[in-house]
Amino acid sequence: MAGFRDEYRSKLRTPDEAVKVVKSGDWVYAGHFAMYTQLLDEALSRRVGEVSDVKVRTVCATSVPKICKVDPEMKSFTFHSGYFSAFERKLSDKGLAVYIPSNYGQSPIFIRNGSAGHPNVAMIGVTKPDNNGYFNFSTAVSYARTACELADIVILEVNDQAPWVYGGEGETIHISDVDYIVEGSYPLIVHSPEGDVTDADKKIATLLVEEIEDGSCLQFGIGKLPATIATMIADSDLKNLGIHSEMASTPFMDLIEKGRVNGSQKKIDKFKATFTFAGGTKELYDYLDRNPAFASYAVDIQNNPARIALNDKQVAINNAIEVDLYGQISSESDGIRQISGTGGQLDFTMGAFMSKGGKPFICLSSTTTHGGGKVKSRIVPTLKPGSIVTVPRSWAPTIVTEYGKAQLGGKSTWKRAEMLIGIAHPDFRDELIKAAQAQGIWTRSNKIC
Repeated sequence: MAGFRDEYRSKLRTPDEAVKVVKSGDWVYAGHFAMYTQLLDEALSRRVGEVSDVKVRTVCATSVPKICKVDPEMKSFTFHSGYFSAFERKLSDKGLAVYIPSNYGQSPIFIRNGSAGHPNVAMIGVTKPDNNGYFNFSTAVSYARTACELADIVILEVNDQAPWVYGGEGETIHISDVDYIVEGSYPLIVHSPEGDVTDADKKIATLLVEEIEDGSCLQFGIGKLPATIATMIADSDLKNLGIHSEMASTPFMDLIEKGRVNGSQKKIDKFKATFTFAGGTKELYDYLDRNPAFASYAVDIQNNPARIALNDKQVAINNAIEVDLYGQISSESDGIRQISGTGGQLDFTMGAFMSKGGKPFICLSSTTTHGGGKVKSRIVPTLKPGSIVTVPRSWAPTIVTEYGKAQLGGKSTWKRAEMLIGIAHPDFRDELIKAAQAQGIWTRSNKIC
């Protein structure tokens, strides 16, 4: 015990001392989500002008990184993210954030094989150590362990307000694997879905809850619609549900507290709600602290489609921006403008498809209102030029709008067009039919919508 405490003190540094190890040209892997390393980011920003071409990588930073504020010309730092938060999206609009395309679950693989850039320095947020010298990655297990294992230098930013989250694999690191430690104390930044819940959201949620059976295993993506669905499930009479999800969000508390989720029917991680990162309210973070109902895993384990499929009745619920008449799903960009990221949407869609009794869903309101008040259909003839296909048509699941559900799997192009037009807003159906005819995916067999 004394040796561990002595080792801790010997590795303790101020943030400014710790970031002196960063050299020009380095790849720096920073903490993710609510565990973004705020003190080390601020200290690194004070080295602007001293270093050049330092590439900083994270996932979904929950505040504007200081390195971006102090270096608008990106002479010292280039900021990269594997999934854009609202902050990063605005930075990208100014040319100050670069997106890294990949399925979230692939991230550790790309780090291990060297294609993602060798982690010269890992700056990772953690909890206080336990009595055995282990630190916990708290609400962002993600690929933190992989980054630390391969990094030349490991710096931990200890936040004594971070919850200790029990895990299945990859959730801790021992002090013997650490080079430097900095200490801090600040509340984790809370995450709340963007926008107000609409009548369309409520209708979609109602349609989805009808599809969930007792004993189903649930995954929800990021956003207000999945949160609405989770809240509705919590108020239902469903029972013996499980959770195998990329994200743990605030509504999970209600699902467990109201007895909807107990994990009793899961085939793996029985009685555990599993995830790789958490984002929500302070109440969620407090609830996660040493709560045996939860287990966190590294993202390449949690998001592996084959592992997802091991649980029966896996239900995957995710959002989209646009869906075209072929069933191509764009969930992360508006044309060439990156909005969010691929995340685990494709992984969980595939996993739910392969699960016995599984059901993957992609949800979106039938219309959106752009600047100037112009209403546009989100079911479109073809995706906007430059829009990223997050889920290819070969894996297209059931699409849900407030006007109904369209199960696209195994359907022909003309049948998909018919079904999608049937759940589009009525004001746009005629022009969608004309587009389908012009594209050769409307036949004499089609119904008149």
